[in-house]
Amino acid sequence: MDPHWPDVGARLNVRVGAGRPTLDDICVVRITESLRRLELEAKADPFGAARIAMRLTPWGESTLFTLDWHPLRGPGTRMHGLSVDYFVAVRNGMMLTKPARIAVRERAASV
Repeated sequence: MDPHWPDVGARLNVRVGAGRPTLDDICVVRITESLRRLELEAKADPFGAARIAMRLTPWGESTLFTLDWHPLRGPGTRMHGLSVDYFVAVRNGMMLTKPARIAVRERAASV
């Protein structure tokens, strides 16, 4: 990731895959509100680009994390539907596993 992450314009390189088939993504920060909201444009050739929005919302004594995505351009806009949504949900789960583990570990260390 760029050293000025997560400022607007910062880039994050992401590789997603299992075994031989992999997909290299470049995510660019489009909107950021510290500790509340992060919106990325994910470029995933040959599929085009998508908007990925993440929000943290206070929820009682906890915090609710929401993730939303929507295709922006390219062939992916025509493939939006149940089967693609399932693939993207799996991909997003894989992508978020490592940051979630880091967040949990850092939270436990600070308590």
